[in-house]
Amino acid sequence: MVNNFSQAEAVELCEHVNGSCVKTPYSPGPRAILYAFLGLGAVLAVFGNLLVITAILHFKQLHTPTNFLIASLACADSLVGVTVMPFSTVRSVESCWYFGESYCKFHTCFDTSFCFAYLLHVCCISIDRYIAVTDPLTYPTKFTVSVSGTCIVLSWFFSVTYSFSVFYTGANEEGIEELVVAPTCIGGGQAPLNQNRVLFCFLLFFIPTVATVIIYGKIFLVANHQARKIESTASQAQSPSESDEESVAKRERKAAETLGIAMAAFLVSWLPYIIDAVIDADRNFITPPSVYEILVWCVHYNSAMNPLIHAFFYPWFLKAIKLIVSG
Repeated sequence: MVNNFSQAEAVELCEHVNGSCVKTPYSPGPRAILYAFLGLGAVLAVFGNLLVITAILHFKQLHTPTNFLIASLACADSLVGVTVMPFSTVRSVESCWYFGESYCKFHTCFDTSFCFAYLLHVCCISIDRYIAVTDPLTYPTKFTVSVSGTCIVLSWFFSVTYSFSVFYTGANEEGIEELVVAPTCIGGGQAPLNQNRVLFCFLLFFIPTVATVIIYGKIFLVANHQARKIESTASQAQSPSESDEESVAKRERKAAETLGIAMAAFLVSWLPYIIDAVIDADRNFITPPSVYEILVWCVHYNSAMNPLIHAFFYPWFLKAIKLIVSG
């Protein structure tokens, strides 16, 4: 009896109220490692993406429709690093939410908004690349800066409107009390989602993602066809106009390949989380908290990886960074 009482007394709660989440702190060593690793992700997401934005906006040579979309996408990633990742770091390590119920909702809204904005930007970029690769000479007249700006505005408007309307109208919690197990304890900083809302979010993710993958598939088919055509005519004399067309086509294919790598990184980061979310909603939230945290941080770390992809595969980005750093 005494032992049972001691164990109950030793349990730490996030808040001293009924229904509070149980605090499961790490020992000092793992705790420091987690703070360092997760904090590094936030720093990379913020400053890496700010470098991308600065490079594109500062140098007039980089003021193209595609690069404006990339800058807006980098803005979404940078905002994830500022408004989401630092607070998620504390919640993941401490297993409690210490920033108030109001910001818990804002935190969830920001997270959802920026992630959907990222996805829609990727979809718009894939359409831009498809036009550039299939019709490189007339592309500048089809996908203009104004078209790019419209895509950016619509992507942000839809993402922010949808996210804030769901979590501030209470639509995410309808029917949540009927679940056998649900992440609704107090002090955990997790906003609950009912099954219908999870499935709807899955469709919002699935439809643009499938469309983007199909478009990139078509891009690479066209790119391979163009590459074979150039190889077959390489030994023949070329007119100036044909040479220019090949040069433009080669440049656009290279840009499409780089963005395809970013898309692959996005899928690797996001698919496990989305699949688990759908299964979880159907099975009354059975995913262990530790597994859920790993999947969430795979998604967050995608925002930190994109600047590294730019650094490795975009020569203009490296050159711009050297010029900025050297003054």
